[in-house]
Amino acid sequence: MTRPLIAILRGVTPPEAAAVAQALAEAGITMIETPLNSPDPLVSIKAMRAALGDRAQIGAGTVLSVAQAEAVAAAGGRFVVSPNTDAAVIARTRALGMASWPGAFTATECFAALAAGATGLKIFPASTLGPEGIRALRAVLPAAAAVYAVGGAGTETFAAYLAAGATGFGLGSNLYKPGDSAEAVAAKARGIVAAFDAARVSARDSARDSARDSAVAR
Repeated sequence: MTRPLIAILRGVTPPEAAAVAQALAEAGITMIETPLNSPDPLVSIKAMRAALGDRAQIGAGTVLSVAQAEAVAAAGGRFVVSPNTDAAVIARTRALGMASWPGAFTATECFAALAAGATGLKIFPASTLGPEGIRALRAVLPAAAAVYAVGGAGTETFAAYLAAGATGFGLGSNLYKPGDSAEAVAAKARGIVAAFDAARVSARDSARDSARDSAVAR
C-alpha cells in the first residue's frame, strides 16, 4: 500500500542509507527524502535507488537551486522537496520528469507554487500554522491539490490535520535521527504507519458522519 508519507532522513550517511531505506519500505513508507544538507546526499540517493529500484520513490530535500535539482535528477532522484517556493526550481524539476513539493505557508505562496507546476504543497512549518490554518487554506485551494503537513506533525496530530484537509505528512526527527539503526527506524516507522492508518479511517468516518448529518439537517 502506498501512503502519503514522506520520510525525511536528514543526516543519513551513504553507508547506512540503503539499509534504512529498505527498513522504511518494508514498514510501509515508500517516499524517502534525503535532504541535501546531509553528508554526501547524492551518493545516498544512488545507494537507495540501487537497493530499492521501483519499490520506493527516492528523492531529495532542501533543494534550493536549479543546479541542485539537476544534480538530484542525475543521481536518479524521483522527486524534489524544498523549504521555499521558487518558480524556477519547480519548473526545472518538472521539466526533468521529477515530482515537485515546494514549501509554502501562505495562500499567495501556495497558488504561486501550483501555478509554477508543483505536484503538491509542503506546508511548512505546519506546527506554526496548525490544523486550523490548514483548514483555512483548504477552503480556497483547488480540491485536487495535495497538501502535506511538514514540521511538527506526528502520530498525536495526524487525525486533526487529516480532518482539516491535509493529504499527507513529511516526517523527520520523529522517524529518523542521525545514528539511528535500521532496526530502530523500522520500529518507529511501523508505529507511525499504524497511527496514520487509524487516523485516516477515523477521518473518513468523521467526514461520512458530517455529510450524513448535513443531509438530515436539510
